[in-house]
Amino acid sequence: MLTLRPTPRLMLLFALPSLLATIAVYGSDAGSPDAARTRSDIATMLTTFLTPAVNNTAAGHERFWADDLVYTSSVCKVMNKRDILKAFAEEPKAEAGNTAKSGPVFTAEDILVRPYGDMAALTFRLVEHDQDGKISYFRNSGTFLLRNGKWQAITWQATRVAKSK
Repeated sequence: MLTLRPTPRLMLLFALPSLLATIAVYGSDAGSPDAARTRSDIATMLTTFLTPAVNNTAAGHERFWADDLVYTSSVCKVMNKRDILKAFAEEPKAEAGNTAKSGPVFTAEDILVRPYGDMAALTFRLVEHDQDGKISYFRNSGTFLLRNGKWQAITWQATRVAKSK
């Protein structure tokens, strides 16, 4: 009786396509971050960014925004990261012994982060607390990409919430 012995080449011929198909199906998520960690990382990044110690600095904005950012403000002004950082360079410096006027303080409510592998969508309600006690609300949304191990916003949209009558 004749017994068939598979040759190594024949085995490779059948095994290689199976291996490649498995990698194609399951391998795309191999480097993707854990969804729960993504939610936590981006929510923490947002709340930290909104603190005056970070939000009022060029370094804070440098870290938060990606170089290819497209930012649409609540007054429909479209800006990029360079425009945002330029605003810090143009601010008048406080003279010695004279403190600069403090601006509003921002907080976030209703934070929702939806992870999609190396991308995440963020939505939240921004609360602006002015020094005179006035409070304003905005709905913000942003898209984040994970590049070189760090999350950064690549798009941002801010919409002022209409005042209730």
